[in-house]
Amino acid sequence: MNTPNKLTMLRIILCPFFLFFLLASWIPYHFLYALLIYIAASVTDTIDGNLARKYQLVTDFGTFLDPLADKVLVTCALVAFIELGLTGSAPVIIILAREFLVTSLRLVAAGHGKVIAAGNLGKLKTVITLVSVIGILALLSAQELGWFLSLPTGVISRVLIWICAGITVWSGIDYLCKNYSHIDYRN
Repeated sequence: MNTPNKLTMLRIILCPFFLFFLLASWIPYHFLYALLIYIAASVTDTIDGNLARKYQLVTDFGTFLDPLADKVLVTCALVAFIELGLTGSAPVIIILAREFLVTSLRLVAAGHGKVIAAGNLGKLKTVITLVSVIGILALLSAQELGWFLSLPTGVISRVLIWICAGITVWSGIDYLCKNYSHIDYRN
């Protein structure tokens, strides 16, 4: 396994630790630990892609696993945010439905020997979502440290997640339109 793929696997391995600290309210500064783990996992996403392209280490396994690792990380955050009362289930369901749809299309294409890489809108969606989650975690961490206590964290997080849902729908429609030809109804 090459280094970019190892970094992608590390992102997946960090997910349970992120989730543990995010929900471990009995641990002092648990939001801060969750934030640091999420940032570390997010950084692996940038590094693995850059290494793969720079050293021509792009593999079908990495092309498939990298977006899956992103989905696992984001899903952990979004579902935990529901449990923490920071978002409702509707935008999370919208986001997850798009991810299942795109992953399904990728699997169908892979069955026909084609690999569909993420498009520009998909990458933008990923960045906006990562930044939004980091922003929410940073706000929670700041409040945990006694800063910005008067900010309406619930309102801010709900708005950010709805923005993520909107860009997710937009990128999903774009993805389906651009890759519609990979759907074979005859089989």
